[in-house]
Amino acid sequence: MTCVSRFLILEEKNMMNYEIFKEVVAEKFMDYMPEKYRQMEVRVNPVNKVNVVYDGLSLAGENTRVSPTLYINEMYKQYEETGSLDKTLRAAAEAMCRGFDMVPELQVNVNFADAKDKIVFQLVNTEQNKAWLDQAPHREFQDLSIIYRYLVNAEANGMQSVKVTNALAEKIGFSEEQLFKFAAENTRRLLPPTVRSMNEVMKEIFVKNGMPDDMVEMMFEETPTDMELWVISNDRGINGAVSMLYENELHTLAENLGSDLYILPSSVHEVLAISAEVGHPEELAQLVHDVNMNEVSLDERLSNQVYHYDKDLRKLTLATDTPNKRLDGLVAEPKLIYDAKGPSR
Repeated sequence: MTCVSRFLILEEKNMMNYEIFKEVVAEKFMDYMPEKYRQMEVRVNPVNKVNVVYDGLSLAGENTRVSPTLYINEMYKQYEETGSLDKTLRAAAEAMCRGFDMVPELQVNVNFADAKDKIVFQLVNTEQNKAWLDQAPHREFQDLSIIYRYLVNAEANGMQSVKVTNALAEKIGFSEEQLFKFAAENTRRLLPPTVRSMNEVMKEIFVKNGMPDDMVEMMFEETPTDMELWVISNDRGINGAVSMLYENELHTLAENLGSDLYILPSSVHEVLAISAEVGHPEELAQLVHDVNMNEVSLDERLSNQVYHYDKDLRKLTLATDTPNKRLDGLVAEPKLIYDAKGPSR
């Protein structure tokens, strides 16, 4: 009897921890797949995503070039919710089968001839993505890093894009400098930046959800322009935080408000701007941190810091340097410092 089998016997009484669950999934997953997949091999490999590394489960076979990937981390959440390994594995196997049915539609064919017209920016947190950044051309911007994506399509119901890795950059023959030049032009053209008041955004959401216009207007009283929050994103609302790189939009907003700006990183999809006459950066940074930890999923967090835009210098810099730089809530162990009196913290 294997170690995994022994834990399966105890599973009804005791929830498995994640590491044991991962072993069980790798050993038992194929038992839940249809017969035509039974000769395939289960592979579990780390998958680097923004801010987090997942355990990806895929299948390999002689005639299989592409396999869907399931994240064991997500399967474990379902296991915790249901308390049933059987239900979790059945649902995962069904998802894998659906994925294989869709594989022909999901395969991405990068047209190298037009690649220079499809490269766009994305912003990620540097500290949280060190391993990820080692695999891709990038340049640092404050506590963030600019990476590049090949935009396959941008349709009304979503976008499909591919991360530009070192291998892909070499294949299409672009240096990081070239990628930056192309992306600076393409991102504005393909994903135009938008600046909207928070009230306008909220009104639109309520109207879409069926609330009558007159009731919406009653809910949102006029707010003085210099007291409003402003949402900076792109016209798709996807990876729109990168629009903070476009200084013209920041300058126009700052001129309209008659003040510098504080920029609050709401998520990778948008940032919020407010007049620098309102609030203090350290208090705003604490607010950003609290919202990140409690309201924003880890893979969408951008930063715990606040930025300052100087409208006269037309420059964006960090306004804070708070110690809670990690986005996963973990705190680094204090380093030991040795002196003549011995170790101290």
